[in-house]
Amino acid sequence: MQTINISEFRANLLKYLEKANAGEQISVTSNGKLLATIAPPVNQRETARQQLRSLASTAKIHDVTTPTDCDWNALS
Repeated sequence: MQTINISEFRANLLKYLEKANAGEQISVTSNGKLLATIAPPVNQRETARQQLRSLASTAKIHDVTTPTDCDWNALS
């Protein structure tokens, strides 16, 4: 992770945003105090797919078509 001062960040904003977009995290400081961390964008679609794959590997499929007036235990 790269750490830069706020004035350097302002002067070269596009350069640092392109670095973040390429996968690098950048910490922005002012007088040695951390102001922000610029991180690469999260691919929400791929993250959701990975979570679904993980859930699918442990999911148990049982009877989900039984009428509602019958006893039903989905976790058995």
